[in-house]
Amino acid sequence: MTQITEPSIRKYWQAAFWLAIFTIFYNLVEGLVSIFFGVQDEALTLFGFGVDSFIEVLSGIGILAMVLRIRSHPETPRSQFERTALRITGASFYLLAVGLAATAIYNLFTGHKPETTLPGLIISIISIAVMWALVWGKRKVGKALKSTPILADANCTLVCIYMSLVLLGASLIYQFTGFSLVDSLGAIGLIYFSVREGRESFEKAAGLECECEDEVCKSEG
Repeated sequence: MTQITEPSIRKYWQAAFWLAIFTIFYNLVEGLVSIFFGVQDEALTLFGFGVDSFIEVLSGIGILAMVLRIRSHPETPRSQFERTALRITGASFYLLAVGLAATAIYNLFTGHKPETTLPGLIISIISIAVMWALVWGKRKVGKALKSTPILADANCTLVCIYMSLVLLGASLIYQFTGFSLVDSLGAIGLIYFSVREGRESFEKAAGLECECEDEVCKSEG
């Protein structure tokens, strides 16, 4: 296997930094716009999608903090930072699952219908394109740096693509059929995925903690 040179490593960490910055700011804007139109049009799926964008911000902040600390203190064992980033990502997945469940249950019991689907269509199409590019970039950087947290963050972004597809599908189906509960049914399927990914992030963090403890034991021995 070809070893990555030091300049290449610095280049990939720089790419990780800008990916995290873009993730944070894009999702802040997307979240604010989605929540605005979700409230204005009484579209709960769009409102829930906006909340999901802010959860993605949490994951981005965790990765950004990890990147900054590793770049400032490269001699420090990387696993200390990666455990924190993984736990933030895992917590974000669990929060996402709770948000999805609350939105789905509310929609199912009230049969609420949005005023319009046009904002959801536009936002979901833009989000799918942007998030797919982010997943590709994060996976490339994560594999190059062998960084489990960055790869977990890519999975978090992948969930946002699924959310965008649900929003797009729900908007299209509602537009042509008037069946308002389709978004709740789709969200229920995403709850399982979110919980699974959240659990895996915490398990990876625990695995890194064990590896760190093993290194300490070896150095003491």
